[in-house]
Amino acid sequence: MPMKLVLIGAGELAEIADEYFTHDSDYEVVAFSVERNFIQQQQLNDKPVVAYEELETHYPPEEFTLFVAIPSSQLNALRTRFYLDAKQKGYQFATYISSRAFVWRNAVIGENTFIFENNVIQPFVTVGNNCILWSGNHVGHRTVIKDHNFISSHVVISGYCEIGESCFLGVNSTFNDHVRVGDHCVIGSGALITKDTEPNRIYVSSGAKPVPGKLATEADI
Repeated sequence: MPMKLVLIGAGELAEIADEYFTHDSDYEVVAFSVERNFIQQQQLNDKPVVAYEELETHYPPEEFTLFVAIPSSQLNALRTRFYLDAKQKGYQFATYISSRAFVWRNAVIGENTFIFENNVIQPFVTVGNNCILWSGNHVGHRTVIKDHNFISSHVVISGYCEIGESCFLGVNSTFNDHVRVGDHCVIGSGALITKDTEPNRIYVSSGAKPVPGKLATEADI
């Protein structure tokens, strides 16, 4: 019997998650939920959209599982807020791993994590809680991806790397072996990271728009 799942969110990622969970998992999506002030429609994909403030009443944690389907908004802070709040309420969380992803047998994947198709997760990798790995990434052996991260598409993370909490890794960014990325970093599309990064910084390749006060130039990468 399919497990009953409520998706937190009602935007594009929530609709995408509904599609994947419905057609490539053992979960049945039964509803969407957002905060009352952000409800724009009563139904989405023929499922009710309920106020998050009333979630426990209509979908109690003893009977329903959640997935927080919110993208990298506010450097993952919005998704993290809902994840931690719902966890405190006693909810369990679904994790989705595409049937078309390659995940080695001893990789450890956390809760409320979504792994799209064509990801390669090599031996001894750890992917934390509340992470999103969009399609086509490579995560090398012994790498640790900590909680609350968003990894876009075609990112190459080599072996023995560590990605700190609440980071955003842009499309086609590349990380050499043994690189450590500090917490709350933004790595721009196409950036090549060859050494450890400082936390709370933005790293971009040449030609990208500077971000005053927080920019790490190509010479720092």
